[in-house]
Amino acid sequence: MQVASRQTIKNLKQTAADELKLLYNSRMIELKIPGRGTLQIEHLVSDVNGTLAVDGILLEGLPRVLNSLRDRLNLHLLTADTHGRQERIDFQLGLQATRIRPGDEAQQKAEYVNRLGAERVLAIGQGANDAEMLKAAGLGVCVLSKEGTALATLMAADLVMPDIFSALELIEKPLRIVASLRK
Repeated sequence: MQVASRQTIKNLKQTAADELKLLYNSRMIELKIPGRGTLQIEHLVSDVNGTLAVDGILLEGLPRVLNSLRDRLNLHLLTADTHGRQERIDFQLGLQATRIRPGDEAQQKAEYVNRLGAERVLAIGQGANDAEMLKAAGLGVCVLSKEGTALATLMAADLVMPDIFSALELIEKPLRIVASLRK
């Protein structure tokens, strides 16, 4: 039996550390935005009703799109479950949304983003109760929706997208974010 040298063991440890770093970095999107700095996004936090669903019904094709992002970001859904259909949406997405209590919804969503480390969050929403979440996040994206888009949320966003599919496509093509936000 051959005994490994100290240098070999050191190299193996370094290789393992590099692989762990690569694995960690694979669940993150790093964006260097001239005039703004570097964003390291680890979490996607999204409102549900009005953003991912219309009238409590998940938009067609969305499960496939969201599932394709799981290897790059940690996905979080926040909802007040206005239409009472969140259990079905959770099943369709294979996720469990965090329920927001009626009342101070905007504050609860912002606190959730802050607990994750706001600078590492890409938040997406469209309702008035999403404005503080978008403002707190490292990157806030407002989507236009058939259910309406609140002016406060529009003004709190870093970017405005025509729909959720376009917003999620930004993750696939992050240079669009850089091009839009560079100063």
